[in-house]
Amino acid sequence: MFSPSLEHFLKQNEGKRIVFTNGCFDILHRGHVTYLAEARKLGDLLVVGVNSDASVKRLKGPERPINNENDRSYVLSQLKSVDFTEIFTEDTPLNLILKVQPKILVKGGDWKIDQIVGAKEVLANGGDVFSLNFVDGYSTTSIIQKIQA
Repeated sequence: MFSPSLEHFLKQNEGKRIVFTNGCFDILHRGHVTYLAEARKLGDLLVVGVNSDASVKRLKGPERPINNENDRSYVLSQLKSVDFTEIFTEDTPLNLILKVQPKILVKGGDWKIDQIVGAKEVLANGGDVFSLNFVDGYSTTSIIQKIQA
């Protein structure tokens, strides 16, 4: 289920303060980049779970994603704030969070902490959960709507 490279990454970075976040990141924009940079500042490493294409379709509808999972993961992995990406097939990243066991779990400001998948588990392990500030005016949906207008 998890890539051998994830296993290797986790073993290599044992004891480091891992920050975890996840999302579709369909059309990467300034809001995403700002959010990921802020998330990375909270720990030693940032691991990003990327929804698979099938997962995005179930969550966002049949017209999504615009970019395929491998391209979305690759683009994210090239950002200086991102240390590792892993594609997950489920609708939520809970299994990936349980595998990574991050010290810090973050989502964007449109998520309340009690709504963040994995928050209960990270807190129970002595970690922290944050809802970072949302960057107004930036969203993949609004970009798509502008193109279609």
